[in-house]
Amino acid sequence: MSSILGLVAKQLKSHPALIPLFVFIGGGATMSMMYLGRLALKNPDVSWDRKNNPEPWNNMQPDQQYKLFTVNMDYSKLKKDRPDY
Repeated sequence: MSSILGLVAKQLKSHPALIPLFVFIGGGATMSMMYLGRLALKNPDVSWDRKNNPEPWNNMQPDQQYKLFTVNMDYSKLKKDRPDY
């Protein structure tokens, strides 16, 4: 593993124009992994505990925001429009 890192460091020293490429590729990979983790932990469609809460989407309140980005949506004004199960 250290030989691969040494090879990358050697290439970056000899070709400094590759540094922004590594920065942006690394940043994109990091942000995509963080978004994937957020989807796995915060999305009501994902059920990690099947015994205690098999249907977590039924426990969502109408004013609870679970989307990352919404356009022109005020969650505090929403009313419950579904039955209790």
